[in-house]
Amino acid sequence: MRFKNVFSIIGPAMIGPSSSHTAGAVRIGRFARQLLGSAPTEAAISFYGSFAETYSGHGTDLAIVGGILDYRTDDERIRHSLQDAAEQGIRVVFSTGVLPGTHPNTVKITLTSQDGRHTEVMGASIGGGTIVIRSIDGFEVKSSGELPTLVISHADRQGVLAGITAMFSRENVNIGYIITDRKGRTAEALTVVEADSSVPPELMEAIGSLEHVSRVAYIDLTR
Repeated sequence: MRFKNVFSIIGPAMIGPSSSHTAGAVRIGRFARQLLGSAPTEAAISFYGSFAETYSGHGTDLAIVGGILDYRTDDERIRHSLQDAAEQGIRVVFSTGVLPGTHPNTVKITLTSQDGRHTEVMGASIGGGTIVIRSIDGFEVKSSGELPTLVISHADRQGVLAGITAMFSRENVNIGYIITDRKGRTAEALTVVEADSSVPPELMEAIGSLEHVSRVAYIDLTR
């Protein structure tokens, strides 16, 4: 694969030992936490491939939970994230499984909020702290987490995507990448938009007010 920059090779500032098994894992955990929008009360974490074989020895369990607590990759608190989660009343359950055809460093995170909302993220740590989110709430997507990202839940209706892109244009925010998946014609859909700059609250509110849009979540792993 081609690396975008030097940080893709040497990895980000991080708590070790491995950019793939810790830094990338932190970022996947943070993506899930910010997607939920609040601290969860429960976190079910399923490891696959090499993650399943080595997660405890390489600290991937600590890294994922640190991300769920919204710790950055270089936060010293990652070392005791399991204890921190327990003290915050977050129930954490780990499991392993076999998932043919996926990247070796794959994890699925299911979070439950205090008000009973659920969100599920499946992602892979592909090296140097770089991640790819492959699935959100059962929708097949692709997101790197490298750019400020909106995750928009909506009905699959004519004009919704046009309305979303028009709102970005109105607020002078450039779209770097956009992908949509749907359950079926006129059924539920999910759109992921990566922006070239931070997304102002006004843009989120405008998109959230569009007809057929049910939820807008903002993920910014640079914060």
